[in-house]
Amino acid sequence: MNPGHAHRPFEELVAEGAAVPTDGWDFSWFEGRATEARPSWGFATALADRLAGATAALDLQTGGGEVVDFALRQVAPKAPVLAVATEGWPPNIAKATALLRSRGVAVVASPEDAPLPFADGAFDLVSSRHPVSPNWPEIARVLRPGGTYFAQHVGPASVFELVEHFLGPLPDAVLSARHPDRERAAAEAAGLDIVDLRAERLRIEFHDIAAVVHFLRKVVWMVPDFTVEKYDDRLRALHRHIEAEGAFVAHSTRHLVDARRR
Repeated sequence: MNPGHAHRPFEELVAEGAAVPTDGWDFSWFEGRATEARPSWGFATALADRLAGATAALDLQTGGGEVVDFALRQVAPKAPVLAVATEGWPPNIAKATALLRSRGVAVVASPEDAPLPFADGAFDLVSSRHPVSPNWPEIARVLRPGGTYFAQHVGPASVFELVEHFLGPLPDAVLSARHPDRERAAAEAAGLDIVDLRAERLRIEFHDIAAVVHFLRKVVWMVPDFTVEKYDDRLRALHRHIEAEGAFVAHSTRHLVDARRR
């Protein structure tokens, strides 16, 4: 943490948070400005173990390819013979392609809500870190019988303290979305058996308003209509809170999904 950030002028901090590029899933810019506890299972390292035993692997909604790149670096030269990743956001497609090309990974442009452009049973491993919404029937379709879906999902009411600061109290239906029990039922209905399902609630601290602005610009589904201009009053109130308390505290939820196609 760098406490000096919080006591800089509001306008200066907001302008800084609004100017940082948002492509990819590299969160190193937040160092010293925000902290988030990590799940105990260590997804990227666990994914490396799965990739070492796979022959054909697909990573869905890969972002900038950072997680797959890390995992493949751990297992080389035992990487899968075939490795593919999908991404739907153009800046991330370019970033992932540049990062993963040297790893032998083909990055395919594919919108997150579209059918997967692959044949039935093409992969023995499908992975994803923080998919917007898992398409269970499509995941099951592209997996071989006995193939594995291994993923870390965002859970219910994740960072809802921050979201409610901007949007007000959220309805129960929104807070219960992404619940692990619902995802288990959807996965099983699509033809997958859940081998392991673990959930954790993790502490987040925002130490300056620039970190909040950048986070909401980067994770756009949190406050979908977020702009600095529209939420100026709410941002100023949060800035005062951080100056007084040293941080704004919220909690993320994550669950690990290990499923097998029947």
